[in-house]
Amino acid sequence: MVVDAHIHVQPWGQFRPEALRRMAHGRADLETIKRVCGDPEAFLRFLDAEGVDRAVLVNYVSPDIIGFTDDVNAFVGRFCRDHRDRLVPVGGLHPRLSKDPAGDLSRLVEQHGLGALKLHPPHQLFRTNAYRDGGDLPALARFYERAQALRLPVIVHTGTSIFPEARNKYGDPMDLDDVAVDFPDLTLVLAHGGRPLWMETCFFLVRRHPNVFMDVSGIPPRALLTYFPRLADVADKALWGTDWPGPGVPGVRVNLEQFRALPLPEKAKEAILWRNAQRVFPPA
Repeated sequence: MVVDAHIHVQPWGQFRPEALRRMAHGRADLETIKRVCGDPEAFLRFLDAEGVDRAVLVNYVSPDIIGFTDDVNAFVGRFCRDHRDRLVPVGGLHPRLSKDPAGDLSRLVEQHGLGALKLHPPHQLFRTNAYRDGGDLPALARFYERAQALRLPVIVHTGTSIFPEARNKYGDPMDLDDVAVDFPDLTLVLAHGGRPLWMETCFFLVRRHPNVFMDVSGIPPRALLTYFPRLADVADKALWGTDWPGPGVPGVRVNLEQFRALPLPEKAKEAILWRNAQRVFPPA
């Protein structure tokens, strides 16, 4: 089995022009992307052709940087509704814009059947531990509490972003050390392993906290062991993903083939390619 634990099926009509230009730059497969993002059956056929059995469809709210509104939750809920054996709908809310994160989260999950949540600090402009500093996000703790109670994993973007107006200071994963300590039953997935600046921080957090995992999406597989030379040591806490069709990600199958060619133990590859994802994102 193969699980892509980080792939983007998103409402293309919501992209801000600047973000859309960045997404579309240099892509020869743009029409394929738009087609499969608009048709669940076409997307499943795409996964079959690429050699992927299940996929985690990552969406988040960022109206000012990317263009995505709360409607992404309804979009991904509808897209996955009849295919929950293969597709995991990921959505969420904007911590700075929600006045009642815990209540809003409960409503989103009930209405749209979300299987996981996504936070993107560089695109939502907040620190993930801001609830501790007495500032303007005390309700963020209630978001984590509710996600923990609902047993919903929270995927958090770590590392940099090349999208216009993103603020990369928020991509440092060390703030999540507080979150992991304060909410020990909340599963956290550090997306992209902190690349390209904070890989050692992510490696430390994954080893330190039982509730912290990372995905290696957005990292060219040929560079993966340069970024994480001891990846085999955390093979039970890492998840394979592509970040397709993000900038710089040419395709799913080529990523999969390059990952399989890495000099890793077969048990480690099996854990990263699907076993860990089945634990973190169990089929509905």
